[in-house]
Amino acid sequence: MAIGAITLTSILWGTTGTAATFAPAAGPLAIGSAALAVGGILQALIALPALRAAAGQLRARLSLVAVGAAAVAIYPLAFYSSMHLAGVALGTVVSLASAPLASGVLERVTRRAPLSRWWLLAAGLGVTGSILLCLARMTGDPAGGGSALAGIGLGLVAGATYATYSWCARRLMNDGVGRAASMGAVFGAGGLLLLPVLLMTGAPLLASTQAFTVAAYMALVPMFAGYVLFGYGLACVPASTATTITLTEPAVAAVLAVAVVGERLSAAGWSGLGIIALALVVLAVAPANAAAPAAPGPQARFRQPERL
Repeated sequence: MAIGAITLTSILWGTTGTAATFAPAAGPLAIGSAALAVGGILQALIALPALRAAAGQLRARLSLVAVGAAAVAIYPLAFYSSMHLAGVALGTVVSLASAPLASGVLERVTRRAPLSRWWLLAAGLGVTGSILLCLARMTGDPAGGGSALAGIGLGLVAGATYATYSWCARRLMNDGVGRAASMGAVFGAGGLLLLPVLLMTGAPLLASTQAFTVAAYMALVPMFAGYVLFGYGLACVPASTATTITLTEPAVAAVLAVAVVGERLSAAGWSGLGIIALALVVLAVAPANAAAPAAPGPQARFRQPERL
């Protein structure tokens, strides 16, 4: 169920780049801030009872909440700017392909535990497939190389911040803070940080019904509903596994970019999609990736997936 919830989340997220193209007058900062400012604040609103109940725990972990919130605020600005400069397929691929590596490093450094060989295999396959997608775009559009390189850089920032807020939320859950309170605190605070950006850049989103509909869809479906599902899945699997599962997103984004936006994908790009699909199969069927049972007591922690 956890893997299924995260996979569904990543499918929803994969629609965001294509949806953004239907509001061409709105810049990436407006789209990104609208999506996560509204979505994050809604997360906090539905979690108000849980936030009140966990207020003491959250105050004791304020630095962790602050780091997660800052990452939430930076992520959409970097992510949508990456897609704006490099294209929907390439921007999404770089952002999401780099996230599992950043997440794995975070877990390795903070927990001092070796990563599962299954995770390494799945991450390696996912990154390989994503690189093929990147190369397919770079060779197919050499004229846009400069903007593509800038988009790749911003995609790496997006991947690092995505891994960071996933890790912070998971760490709060491991420390005994409930799922709703953890997600509500991190995303609610991140949403508040994005409000000034939305106020400064969001006017084009109100200029037409279509642009407003795009913003509403982004905020309510991929961001709000998607992160509710993501929080459910994150409570059951390590952050490194969760970010690896979301490699579904660049695959969905690439297919939509070709079918809807009109971007072209070569044979190498399609091969990359197939390899990403294989990575997801590895995560789904490998017993080493199943969530371990929590130890007794309110402070129970989830174990890293056992090694082969």
